[in-house]
Amino acid sequence: MAEETKEAKETKETKEAKETKEAKEAKLKQKFTAPKKRRKWPGRVVAAVVVLLVLVVLLRACGGSAGQTADGAYLPAQAVRQDMTITVTGTGTVKPNDDYQATTLLRGEILSAPFEEGDLVQKDQVLFTLDPTDAENNIRSAQSGVERATLGVQQAQLTLDELLKTQRDNRDDMTIKATATGTVTKLYIDPGDTVAAGTPIADILDRDTMELTVPFHAVNAADFSVGQSAQVTVTGSANVLSGTVSEIGAADQVTAGNAVVRQVVIQVPNPGALDRGATGTAQIGQAASAGVGSFDYAASKQVLAMMSGKVEALSVRQGDKVTNGQALGSFELPDLDGQIDNARLAVRNAQLSLSDAQEALRIAQDLLDDYTITSPIDGTVIEKNYKAGDNIDPSSAATGQKSPYMAVIYDMSRLTFDMNVSELDVSRLKVGQSVTFTSSALEGQTFTGHVDKVNINGTTVAGSTNYPVTVVVDQGEGLYPGMNVSATVLVEELGSALCIPSDAVQRGDFVYVAGPGACNAAGELVNADKLEERAVELGRSDSENIEVLSGLEEGETVYIPNAASNAMDAITSAMGE
Repeated sequence: MAEETKEAKETKETKEAKETKEAKEAKLKQKFTAPKKRRKWPGRVVAAVVVLLVLVVLLRACGGSAGQTADGAYLPAQAVRQDMTITVTGTGTVKPNDDYQATTLLRGEILSAPFEEGDLVQKDQVLFTLDPTDAENNIRSAQSGVERATLGVQQAQLTLDELLKTQRDNRDDMTIKATATGTVTKLYIDPGDTVAAGTPIADILDRDTMELTVPFHAVNAADFSVGQSAQVTVTGSANVLSGTVSEIGAADQVTAGNAVVRQVVIQVPNPGALDRGATGTAQIGQAASAGVGSFDYAASKQVLAMMSGKVEALSVRQGDKVTNGQALGSFELPDLDGQIDNARLAVRNAQLSLSDAQEALRIAQDLLDDYTITSPIDGTVIEKNYKAGDNIDPSSAATGQKSPYMAVIYDMSRLTFDMNVSELDVSRLKVGQSVTFTSSALEGQTFTGHVDKVNINGTTVAGSTNYPVTVVVDQGEGLYPGMNVSATVLVEELGSALCIPSDAVQRGDFVYVAGPGACNAAGELVNADKLEERAVELGRSDSENIEVLSGLEEGETVYIPNAASNAMDAITSAMGE
């Protein structure tokens, strides 16, 4: 035995020496020989090696729960009884309980911004006030519009009411009557003319009574009273007319001679010779007028058409004297239905105009409120981008020249995050379930929370639907909004259960077990063709294992098709091409 070992050792040394010599010769030959063309197949080898490395990692992962059989195409795993916990996993991004980004569509100067970053603010606390000059001008303009529209409604309603009243009146109402006693100085219409309501018919002057407006010293006028007797002297005449004070001026006036006077109006009967423009003086008690005054007619009336229609007749001519209420002519009895309908439409249009004006005023007033920006939440100011004195222009924010937010406030009273859960798992989740999670930003720390809301409004992508589940952070010291987290929801703790790897279950709910001749005496799989299918009844599962309710006993071995081994065989075959 020793001799054989020695001989083998010498043979080995001789072989190594020969290989060393051949290697040196090959190196010298390579040095003095032109390089050969590179073969194309090494590229395939590199690609195959990369894939092989990936498969090796997968094999190691699988090897954590079961060792590879000698056959290599299947991995054995035992049915074992173990504590089983059902969980659902997902990722999300931490966010505050509530947040507010202060923005505005208005432009102008910021008058005040009484807060700083880091400050705690209360709900409805004022954040910014903007210069409201433009809004106030718009409100005043809108108020004027409402007033005009209101007058329009009133006028339209008045016209309608008048037409309705006219329609109710009898034929006597069609009579054109004098509105004063006096002389017809002008006629505006002729018989046969068609006129509208409010059209002038005639002018009537009361020439029988004249009014003298004359100045008196203010000291004397202060003692006068309406109705007091006065004596009037017409300029150029020795006649003295008796009159009555009808009006005393309230304001003092200063004459060219610096005398302080008040105007007093005295009515006197017209003796027949007086006309408009004549002058005279007056005396009231012991006080004489401070100057000469002018006469005018005591009454000047204009007769207006009280209805629209055709003038049928006129009974007076210009220059005739008439008395108050005297018939001057008459209208043809008109059909007012069409006018009334039009008047109703005018009222409706005026009401719509008023409604539009009121809405414009409401919008203008509401817009004024927008010049004061308040916080709708309690929270902490984490960002302030504008200060008092700055000019804000939303168009600058839209083009990226400025931040789109004037300020940002976070309600940090609690933190939450949403995790997307597959349609296969969402039915397992319920409000109140415990959640543990970690953040890559805070290595080594584990945080806790609970399910707050399961939203059934899912999002479908490529045939798969995910549902957002909201988690409230119970213990999250050190977490900040924006941090990414990986979460695990504890769905159920089953306790002890008979389990096998989930990969062992084949479509149709069966597993592979060893039949006669499949394994050798050591229990190793030597003939995969002898494996048999066995139906199993399954229970709940977690991410790795599944519960077996029947079909297997504890300690039995099941065989998992080794996809990695099959893939490696395919790679080896490809490399050999």
